[in-house]
Amino acid sequence: MPLPFDCRDGVLHVEDVALPAIAAAVGTPAYVYSTAALRTSARAFRAGLASVPRKQLAFAVKANPNLAVLKLLAAEGYGADIVSAGEMLHARAAGMPAESIVFSGVGKSRRELAAALDAGIGQFNLELEEEGVVLAAMAAARGLRAPAVLRVNPDVDAGTHAKISTGRKQNKFGVALDDAAAIYARLAGRDGLDLRGIAIHIGSQLSDLAPLEAAYARVGELVARLRAAEHTITHVDLGGGLGLSYRPGEQMPSPAAYGAMVARVTRGWDVTLLFEPGRFIAGDSGVLLTEVLWVKPGAVDPYVIVDAAMNDLARPALYDAFHDFVAVRPSGQRMTANIAGPVCESGDTFAMGREIDAVAAGDLAVFRTAGAYGATMASTYNCRALVPEVLVDGGRFAVVADRIAPEAMLAAQHIPHWMAEVEAAPRKAALRPATGRALGAAHRPRSRRSASSGRLGS
Repeated sequence: MPLPFDCRDGVLHVEDVALPAIAAAVGTPAYVYSTAALRTSARAFRAGLASVPRKQLAFAVKANPNLAVLKLLAAEGYGADIVSAGEMLHARAAGMPAESIVFSGVGKSRRELAAALDAGIGQFNLELEEEGVVLAAMAAARGLRAPAVLRVNPDVDAGTHAKISTGRKQNKFGVALDDAAAIYARLAGRDGLDLRGIAIHIGSQLSDLAPLEAAYARVGELVARLRAAEHTITHVDLGGGLGLSYRPGEQMPSPAAYGAMVARVTRGWDVTLLFEPGRFIAGDSGVLLTEVLWVKPGAVDPYVIVDAAMNDLARPALYDAFHDFVAVRPSGQRMTANIAGPVCESGDTFAMGREIDAVAAGDLAVFRTAGAYGATMASTYNCRALVPEVLVDGGRFAVVADRIAPEAMLAAQHIPHWMAEVEAAPRKAALRPATGRALGAAHRPRSRRSASSGRLGS
């Protein structure tokens, strides 16, 4: 069986679809996902936990909230880990049962708590005592008991990038481990709250199981203390964070190694364990397809200017993250270059001084491992279109999220009535060039076209 992303007859394919065919139909830049890759990762993660007797799997929606992706994972038996009412809306629309949804996040609003209560979600992960007090009162007013766990901060350094570390005491997440037992005791007695366990999450893109094991061991000690105080503990949420290989040859812990560690550390806990994988499931499933606009001479190395930018794939600008860059039609030749986008920021660079496939203007290329934290973090900076998303299944593909063009974004903006009433003549005069001619079509900037009309304008 061919790999989800491989070169055939000199052309990079996603499953049985050649990427140039997608570029011709949809335009660039565009995210392209593989159904086979998503299923493979989802099943590999579940198989790695085979030795864990009682478990629930909740996909971290923030990694990729595309409706088609979520529907596919729902069919694989995954629920949803959400951090907003918007993500709950996506999960429910994808067919994920309300009872399979876990609401995480440090900043749940009262409106969001109410919506989640009314939807009947399966678990609230409480981040602070006041949140539990508010949730209990809201649930009691509805004649409900909200299922909840208390998130603790174990003060364990995950050894990952500072901006995706969540388990150190200076991070904003969870309650301090030393305070957890007292907070738990106070919340457990409140009407409207079914406090049933503990949650933990120490960070993302973890490359070593040792920090996870240390954090889980501290949770086990807390569970024992709570039970000794006669609290009933039935659930422990172990979060996500299992790393993914972004660089060629990079080694990361396997789901089997992770599952074996979990089974060993949690033996005797007698709880249902909940897991929230995101990056591991979706990351390898997608690429960002882009076109080379220019190859520009540089002081040391040339700049390969592509039509994808930091607004389309933010991770390199945010975290100095690595995404492998490969040509869709590799010639076998190599070059050393800087890879950059068209956004007017020096930070709009994907790589500096990297050896890559030799490319020229007009060539297609992809950024690999872009299925997680790619499209979901995209913005419209520089009034650029929101990138479309495409799902491939065997020899067929479909647009599963439209390109949202600047014209559509402009249509959502409004001039206040007091400005609309101003005489139009001064504005028209300001648009006239020095020659006195009106600004004609030839002088207007070209705009991006929608996905249905093909390639983007330059």
